[in-house]
Amino acid sequence: MDPTGGSTLARTPHAPLSDAVPSQARSSETRPSGARPSEVRTPEVRTPDVRPSEVRPSEVRPSGVRLSGGRGGGVRGEGGRACARPVVTELRLSAFAGHRGAVHALGPVTLFAGPSGSGKSTMLRAYEALARLGAGDSLDEVFPDAVDCVPERARPDAQGRRGFRIGCTVDGPAGPVRLDLAVQAEPRLRIVGERLTGRGRTLLATALRDPSRSTVQAEWHTAGATPVTRAPLPDDLLGTALLPLRVAGKTPGQLEVLAAAEQLVIGLRSAFPCDPRPSGMRSSVLPGEGRLRRDCANLAEVLHRTHTDCPRRHHRLAAMAGAGCAGPVTGLGVRELADGTVRAVLERGGRSATPLGRLADGELRYLALALTLLTGPGVLAMDRIAEVPDAMQSLTLLADGLDRGLDGRQLRELLGLAVAISADGHIRVAGTVGERGAGEARRTSGVTVVDLGV
Repeated sequence: MDPTGGSTLARTPHAPLSDAVPSQARSSETRPSGARPSEVRTPEVRTPDVRPSEVRPSEVRPSGVRLSGGRGGGVRGEGGRACARPVVTELRLSAFAGHRGAVHALGPVTLFAGPSGSGKSTMLRAYEALARLGAGDSLDEVFPDAVDCVPERARPDAQGRRGFRIGCTVDGPAGPVRLDLAVQAEPRLRIVGERLTGRGRTLLATALRDPSRSTVQAEWHTAGATPVTRAPLPDDLLGTALLPLRVAGKTPGQLEVLAAAEQLVIGLRSAFPCDPRPSGMRSSVLPGEGRLRRDCANLAEVLHRTHTDCPRRHHRLAAMAGAGCAGPVTGLGVRELADGTVRAVLERGGRSATPLGRLADGELRYLALALTLLTGPGVLAMDRIAEVPDAMQSLTLLADGLDRGLDGRQLRELLGLAVAISADGHIRVAGTVGERGAGEARRTSGVTVVDLGV
């Protein structure tokens, strides 16, 4: 991404970005003389039957590029282990809200800590925004209050433009793949620069060439008869997620681009923001498909499903309930009521069962977070990548205020479960904790604590 315009593929992949929002390009060194970006013919581009702006990346089937590392094809992740599943290993907030030049590595369990106002929640907000863009959401859906994401001290340029910049790294079989994104928030929300790099090569770069058009000029690595392919892309969607629509995969260079793009999209989309709201978890609910929502208000519905579909995980959740809830707990049950709804209860052995609606807020949050860790994408209300085998996906739980309402015992049990579950690589955790929770997290082996504001 070249904030000053020009041909980005010809530049250093990791060149530092300026604070200014990218301006209109002034270079045409790789474009035929006298040709407008939209007029350049791109014979290597696969032209679908529909316009890219009419198709969400989440509806695009992978091109068939093999993401699993074959013999000698694996890469090394944390601890030198082969990284078989695409996972987000780094988050960058170059200029986003209160963050400037923030670069943080993400491990299997990473918790952001710091005083109030240090930007803990902002880190997760940026992560979720990238995940939604990777799933095909448009800029105005992801950033309804985009101006609030612009650093306060960011001054507009001569044209009155201000914006923000975020990025991430996704590790996997294709190696570490970096995405850097520059967004203009004022005077109109749009993507003005995007850069995808892998193995030291810039694979995709976009730049705003004509502010009057709702497109950016994209260049991606081809390594065929021509070194790069150029075409316009919409300025309100993530270009990387659109590449499977546009790249034919006929040359080794195009296959490299597709593998990197698909790895990044899979890594980003495998995220589930979880914010249990106890006030909505106390009532009985109608049974349905049993997929846990973000606020966990349908906890009883999901327990009704796991009770029969996932008995081993259900029993493990019951053991967690016994470790974190007051009084003796011998199991988790579900009662079907006369009105057709279901209610979850804590079974107390020879004593009367306790409806979950009578539990304290901390107990309900504890149970909901434990259930999220013990299940997978099939039990969570998230955008599943059906075309990619589950063994190639790694779910990342985003939990803002992980320790909210929890006592020390509950937090210890939850952190221990997170570390144990994340050991096989299927589930990762990125969350925020307060000062007390940070102290407990530092004492838990396997948890990475990132201190902000120090």
